[in-house]
Amino acid sequence: MTTPHASASTPVLGSLKGKTLFITGASRGIGLAIATRAARDGANIVILAKTTDPNPKLPGTIYSAAAEIEAAGGRALPLAVDIRDDDAVFAAVAKAVETFGGIDILINNASAISMTNTEATPMKRFDLMNGINARGTYLCTAACLPELKKSAAAGRKPQVLTMSPPLSMKTHWFAAHTAYSMAKYGMSMCTLGHAGEFKKLGIAVNSLWPRTAIATAAMQMIPGVDVALCRKPEIMADAAYLVLTGPSSASGNFHIDDAVLAAHGVTDLDQYAVKPGNKNFLPDFFVD
Repeated sequence: MTTPHASASTPVLGSLKGKTLFITGASRGIGLAIATRAARDGANIVILAKTTDPNPKLPGTIYSAAAEIEAAGGRALPLAVDIRDDDAVFAAVAKAVETFGGIDILINNASAISMTNTEATPMKRFDLMNGINARGTYLCTAACLPELKKSAAAGRKPQVLTMSPPLSMKTHWFAAHTAYSMAKYGMSMCTLGHAGEFKKLGIAVNSLWPRTAIATAAMQMIPGVDVALCRKPEIMADAAYLVLTGPSSASGNFHIDDAVLAAHGVTDLDQYAVKPGNKNFLPDFFVD
């Protein structure tokens, strides 16, 4: 039975109440933080991730994420999906439409990382990163596009927000991990291209990236990273919220989290520090 889409009611301006967000990689980390922030407004969240069973080394499943989202005030649809699988992604879109009536916002968050040089990067790992990062972002955007167009036609100001860095074609961002840089910049190239392509459709497309390292499961898997020198995922969630509730005409931007917050008068960022009082954070990759 199809639940009436939020289009049956007018969304609250400056709020995500009644909006439906389709979020990849939403079982933990930044994706889950964005989802729970939106849920506080009463948003509908479609959770796409692969983890269904608890793992002591990697906390968070689609079901635990759904519970957190619902506890925060939102509605959740947990879907076990590998975004490298075309049929699974299109089926997820269909299930989202069946459940919530449509899709207003796509968050391309799912990503794979391996900070390895060419000799240490077998093609299987190259394919994994490019399949999830660049191809997965493109696929999810293409699959959601018909629903985003309907959202635009209904005046609901649809958006695509991708967790990817500003495009900086400098050797030092590639030399140590060419495969990962290609895959991550592939996500940013989707932002650049789709912002131009979708402008006439009334669909805003932007990227968001952290200035500092964020304490996620992926970051903890990188040897030598001291999580105490990172910020919490909530800084990305709050920045994403401000982008998503801002002017819908803003498109083609590569936002940095603390710059978004500063533009809205938030300059005391200590609440986001893993170690309160820390001022010496690990810089993230790809920020000049």
